[in-house]
Amino acid sequence: MDDAEILQRIDALVDEEHQLLKKAEEEGLTDEERARMKELEIRLDQCWDLLRQRRARRHARLNPDEAQPRDPRTVEHYLQ
Repeated sequence: MDDAEILQRIDALVDEEHQLLKKAEEEGLTDEERARMKELEIRLDQCWDLLRQRRARRHARLNPDEAQPRDPRTVEHYLQ
């Protein structure tokens, strides 16, 4: 996946997240929708991490295509 594809994926995930946030404010979410919100947060964190890895590799004159998505437990425990 190249940078443009990652950014497109991020946009799609953010759009879905915004739809669910709007629904949460208006009428609340089902258990399934709350679980989906958590999944969206994790997927977004993974996408942003992958994009940062690719940019760092490019900056270091390494092949950005060798960057790999990290597992959810890793990206969810980063300190902000």
